[in-house]
Amino acid sequence: MSSRRKFIKLSALGATFLGGGFQVVKAFSGSLSPASNKPVVISTWDHGMAANEAAWKILSKNGTALDAVEAGVRVPEADLNVRTVGYGGYPDREGKVTLDACIMDKDSNCGAVAFLQHIKHPISVARKVMEDTPHVMLVGEGALRFALSKGFKKEKLLTPASEKDWKNWLKESKYKPVINIENHDTIGMLALDANGDLAGACTTSGAAYKMHGRVGDSPIIGAGLFVDNEIGAATATGLGEAVIRMVGSHLVVELMRQGNSPEDACRLAVERIIAKHKDVKDLQVGFIALNKNGEYGGYCIHKGFNYAIQDKSGTKLLDGKSKF
Repeated sequence: MSSRRKFIKLSALGATFLGGGFQVVKAFSGSLSPASNKPVVISTWDHGMAANEAAWKILSKNGTALDAVEAGVRVPEADLNVRTVGYGGYPDREGKVTLDACIMDKDSNCGAVAFLQHIKHPISVARKVMEDTPHVMLVGEGALRFALSKGFKKEKLLTPASEKDWKNWLKESKYKPVINIENHDTIGMLALDANGDLAGACTTSGAAYKMHGRVGDSPIIGAGLFVDNEIGAATATGLGEAVIRMVGSHLVVELMRQGNSPEDACRLAVERIIAKHKDVKDLQVGFIALNKNGEYGGYCIHKGFNYAIQDKSGTKLLDGKSKF
């Protein structure tokens, strides 16, 4: 049998060419069988419960995962009591609320906005970037102009409560994010719809009292969010700088491609982040993942991270397993 025929025969299992011979490698498991748990939606933190409820209204009626994740994360974006996402979010050290978001669909189309001000729903602007422009990301003034051109309303996002907290912070002006405190707790959402298609969304107001102009992982495809409809999807929360360095969500999906379960993929990504940092005492990063079969999982550096699930069996809030 020729080498070419050998490769064709082995390619279904997964093969690599090594020095004139072939080695069979473990094939990915995410897309080899029909999804058994669908629809399902998973999102970060306890504010994901209300977000999931909105997403489920769409998924339970055979709506698309893309519509579901957009509708879902719009809930915390508009909630005054969620101080880390959208309206009511903590400002930067200049007292300005700046928002980041991205969205990705089953066909690897994606859109993002970063350093966006005055618009309550950055996730919907990100979707418009994806659908109505040739670009993936718009930032700052350009993102605002685009949003206004699409009919979004310019609003004041700094609430009295956030303004009061910011003025109290100015007295000492110390910047030190505290893990698991509402400081950098993004909402990321992943959904698998009844058709077996995946989508994801991620939105945040970023780290409280950050430098003006700082952007974290949340609007960056591959860092804060990644979707591969053949394999699965992942999203991140925690300190964005650490996630960006590892291209964290893409890493989780690639680990699932290698055959790891969603939870194991999240754990391995967390362990890689830990290995790259000398001191993780004050560093929190968490991932959640959802594969093509509707299996899900999460993992974080330190205990305290949780994530919300909704599927046909009901809704629940789970504590993420942690390294420490």
